[in-house]
Amino acid sequence: MSLERASFDLPAGTFHALVGGERTARPLLFLHGFPDHPPTATPFLERLARTHRVIAPWLRGYAPSPRVGPYDLDTLAADVDALIDRIGGPVDLVGHDWGAVITYAVCIDDTHRVRRAVTMSVPHPLTFLRALSTPAQVRRSWYMGLFQLPGAGWLVQRDELALIDRLWRAWSPGLRLDEGHRAELHACLAESLPAPLAYYRAVVRPLSTFRERTRRAARIITTPLLQLHGADDGCIAPPTGDDARWFAERELAILPGLGHFLHIEDPAAVASRVAGWLA
Repeated sequence: MSLERASFDLPAGTFHALVGGERTARPLLFLHGFPDHPPTATPFLERLARTHRVIAPWLRGYAPSPRVGPYDLDTLAADVDALIDRIGGPVDLVGHDWGAVITYAVCIDDTHRVRRAVTMSVPHPLTFLRALSTPAQVRRSWYMGLFQLPGAGWLVQRDELALIDRLWRAWSPGLRLDEGHRAELHACLAESLPAPLAYYRAVVRPLSTFRERTRRAARIITTPLLQLHGADDGCIAPPTGDDARWFAERELAILPGLGHFLHIEDPAAVASRVAGWLA
């Protein structure tokens, strides 16, 4: 099931996406993370397109979608809400990394727009905040501090995006992108930076917004939700505590032998888990 390019005119501008599957099939929205974009997930998305109408947008800040801010979580979630309204909901929502963070936000605030959801590689926001108090997760999250620096954009772009390659190697030790996908991703990031870094800067700025978002994150997520996490994730350690209290219906699966980009490492197995949950 091949994918094609499409565009959607939303209030924030024209968002570009990969789309595939029967037009009459149930819509599935896939949200990518950092430092990534939809084409690297093509084998995974093609499998999901066998049962769904898949729409995988380049998120705000990632070329060729709009690169203007702001990049706070409420704005990013509003982009997704607008896209769901544009394609017609409710949808099945699948998010990886930052896409997972946005998925939690949409499910917390806009339950009527999402039928079932899947998050990959990021636990519930309050679970992650608790993990950030541990030395192990602080060591994994060093890049978040780096991205707060004024010259972070230059540091990321130097030496042909060597830092981006370093993050991919550290986060998914068993994965090597083929040169075609790597070159396409580098071209996207080179055109987009420093916008993708602004996601991290907007997390705690202003502090009052961070406190309000944290308070809202304590609401129970009523959308049935599957959490997938690679056992070898070098970015965020698999959750060890039971955070089921944040969900009305949740299933957690930690997949052995996979890292942060689990859906790229083993697209067939991960797509099968996702499709089974959505069915």
